[in-house]
Amino acid sequence: MRRRGARLLVPVLVTSVLVAGVLTACQASSRSGVGAQAASTGAGAPHIFPDAQVAPLVGALPQRSVAAPPPMRLAHGLVPPTNRWFSGLVFGSAPQPVFPLPLSFGLTAGGFAFGLPAVTATAKTIAGGYEPAVSLDASSASSEVTAYDDVSVTVTLRSQSGAPIGHVTIAEGSPLVSFTADADATLASSVGFLSADGPAVARVGGTDYALIAPAGALTRTGRSVDLTKGQAAVWFPVPRGQSAAHVAAEVSGPLEGVRTGYAGAGASAITTLTYRAAGGSTLFGALPAQKSGLAGTACSLGTYATIYGTMTVCAGDALTWSVPAVTPAGALDLSAVDGPTKEAIVRQLRTDAASADPLPSDTYFGGKGMYRLANLLTIARRLGQNTVADGLRARLATALDEWAQPGRCASAPARCFVYDPNVRGVVGLTASFGSDQFNDHHFHYGYFLYAAGVLAEDDPSSVKRLAPVMNLLAADLATSGPSRYFPERRTFDPYTGHSWASGYSPFADGNNQESSSEAVNAWNGLALWATASSQQSLAREATWMLSAEAASARGLWTNADVSDFAGFSHSVVSLNWGGKRDYATWFSADPNAILGIQLIPMGPVAGYLTSSASRIGKNLAEATPSGYDVQFGDYLLMYRALQGGEGAAAARAAVAGLPDSAIDDADSRTYLLAWVAARH
Repeated sequence: MRRRGARLLVPVLVTSVLVAGVLTACQASSRSGVGAQAASTGAGAPHIFPDAQVAPLVGALPQRSVAAPPPMRLAHGLVPPTNRWFSGLVFGSAPQPVFPLPLSFGLTAGGFAFGLPAVTATAKTIAGGYEPAVSLDASSASSEVTAYDDVSVTVTLRSQSGAPIGHVTIAEGSPLVSFTADADATLASSVGFLSADGPAVARVGGTDYALIAPAGALTRTGRSVDLTKGQAAVWFPVPRGQSAAHVAAEVSGPLEGVRTGYAGAGASAITTLTYRAAGGSTLFGALPAQKSGLAGTACSLGTYATIYGTMTVCAGDALTWSVPAVTPAGALDLSAVDGPTKEAIVRQLRTDAASADPLPSDTYFGGKGMYRLANLLTIARRLGQNTVADGLRARLATALDEWAQPGRCASAPARCFVYDPNVRGVVGLTASFGSDQFNDHHFHYGYFLYAAGVLAEDDPSSVKRLAPVMNLLAADLATSGPSRYFPERRTFDPYTGHSWASGYSPFADGNNQESSSEAVNAWNGLALWATASSQQSLAREATWMLSAEAASARGLWTNADVSDFAGFSHSVVSLNWGGKRDYATWFSADPNAILGIQLIPMGPVAGYLTSSASRIGKNLAEATPSGYDVQFGDYLLMYRALQGGEGAAAARAAVAGLPDSAIDDADSRTYLLAWVAARH
């Protein structure tokens, strides 16, 4: 069912515009080595899964690469940054374009290129592909990522001898492309930048690009920038409604990195991104979902069009916004369900609990099987069926205990984990859907952590048995702070508020994520395990990611505002990329699959999907033209129950007639009955 196809798209080369200004000598810090990652944590932030805690856990696992790692353009000592918006710069035989919105960016044979994407829409795709409007040739022979954090990345260009020529830094939400010379360097431009008063400007296809450079660095032709060691040049597209000079006045120097902070405040989860620039003054762009935090911020620097809506450009260094806090949940509230309905659920529970089919052995379907048992267990407890619950707990414990043996993969071919010392992460045997290439780890491990959290809540003595391996799965996803063993928050992107699913991102459209709901399930499962195992800092981090991912899932997938994109004819976006958005899946063109993959597994936390009855009805009308006897029909009925009133009543009435073939393997008829009964 998972979807990591090799579907590369040919970049659309549409000309744009360029600009240049004047910048006195700027100093940029050289972020390299593992220490560069610490910048994303922030002073006073908790260090989650430090090396001292993780080292013995990693050491207990067999060490091997399940799949051969691809070539990497990565500085020695850095943990490979899988599942990032910029992973395509690192992995594979050749670098791929990336999308630090509002920009697109790519590495070239001798340097780098960037441009503002032209946003277009067809019936099924909103596109904003790679636009190499401005190319800079530094006569480099190779490149490698030498520093990164949650939001930014620095690439060093090297000469034939391997000596550094200079480094370029880009970041999500920053319109700046910053180059700092590590030696005397000349950058040849594909377009000429002309200066009257203020920044030099080049126009490409209707867009102006500006250049800020030291006095005298721009040659008379405007096609070459000469920098001495330590000097910097900064390029940016001029926002709509602004002048190059006005925007350039807010830029004191090259971008150096971005620090991530988060907090909970009552009913809100708050994210703060601090953009660090030489000299202290810079600018950033806020997407529509981030505008809640712009009050009091100088946001009069114009706008950019992006595939995610209009970006507002602000002067300053801190972008802060909030989303509704989502409370982790591991059980349905059945307290208001009437007696006859509870009796019907119990009858079905006994049938489902008696099924003893063996659980699958791969990390995806095996995880879903344990998730299913966990939900049956909580329903049994809630309905007072303790004998049934005890039997389910024993089965769940047996299954989890098998996976939780640290050394099991030394002799077993499946149902165990190894540590990949090359890519630095935990990989399960048997791998599935490219998990050995670090695809979908959060989807897979979220089911494990949910099941472990539910079991630990029911049987606290299980924590000690499960902790070594479950904490490694958690560390694979949610390490925070410097680490030799794992990247920081492997899949989660704090700027976009959602995760990226492809490990190596071998695509010309950037990274992508399809199943937003399974990403939400990952952070819910992480929070349940953290709480049950008394890891308060991890629980806070998980709840922040849960809240952000849920808001993005609703705002960018199921309830996407596509009003800016005339021509796109659907109410749901099912596959979001760095450079495009699709009404499609990796595995099916059926409309029920396109919506259903945004609902799976409809856990107890799935109330975040609630919206107006009319919006849910609109989504369902497109997804179920022939009814609910389809793949994900169970989840589509649960989604209908979120309408409340007549919608919930119709969902309850339809459950009895739903065939078993329409019930997913993470679900059961018991859970389906209980879910719709709990909605009023």
